[in-house]
Amino acid sequence: MAEQPLALTPEQVKRYSRHIIMGDVGSKGQRALMSSKALIIGAGGLGSPSAIYLSLAGVGTVGIVDFDVVELSNLQRQVLHHTADVGRPKVQSAYDNIKAYNPDVNVVLHETRLDSSNAMEIISQYDLVINGADNFATRYLVNDACYLLNKPLMDGSILIFDGQATVFLPGQGCYRCLFPSPPPPGMVPNCAEAGVLGALTGLVGSIQATEALKYILGIGESLSSRLLLIDALSMSFREVRLKRNPDCPLCGDNPTVTELIDYEVFCGVAEPHEPAAVASD
Repeated sequence: MAEQPLALTPEQVKRYSRHIIMGDVGSKGQRALMSSKALIIGAGGLGSPSAIYLSLAGVGTVGIVDFDVVELSNLQRQVLHHTADVGRPKVQSAYDNIKAYNPDVNVVLHETRLDSSNAMEIISQYDLVINGADNFATRYLVNDACYLLNKPLMDGSILIFDGQATVFLPGQGCYRCLFPSPPPPGMVPNCAEAGVLGALTGLVGSIQATEALKYILGIGESLSSRLLLIDALSMSFREVRLKRNPDCPLCGDNPTVTELIDYEVFCGVAEPHEPAAVASD
């Protein structure tokens, strides 16, 4: 973690007063939040509430990775964007709206498609990662990069009325332990194909933000080694215990994944690159 500020300004004391009066936070915890750096993958349904609540909490640096533009259909659930933002790059909309919530936050924009060529460099700059990706290739990419960089990952996903959340801490299992291989392309629909209850993204994204804040503060019991399953129709919550898989290709006893790979090929959404033809004499 970065060096903590020596003192809070009077304005910060007032802004964060409801944190400071909490025994598990206090001024020391608030300074820890202000010194921390969190990266959010995707400024969409899950990334929006995560970014808002981390910023409101006073997390000092919030990084946003996204290469998309705001569409009207996003506004049903992506609370980081407004109607006037339609057509704008999501990272620019995110910057303006986070700053409107809390001008003290350092918002770092990564307007790019996260892939194997840039993930390690981007993720290495942060203390923790919140994954709001909406596709399997990026989910495996972020998981592998976080493990290789020894970064905690607050993971979440949503579809229709169902959500899930967990935390992957270094040495305590990873996404590949839970899902060793991706489903065949087209087997699992995405939100654009099947839909999602807008409010559910707020619920799961808020859980991810809560886990991030607990990690920074060093308090409470993490969702690590537990998968929280949410059924919004019945408003029921169920836990599944997770264990590190000793046969996991990434974090197992004999790993075979020791560097980032081509995740679109791995997930079956792209063909392997053919070697360049060699001209003959």
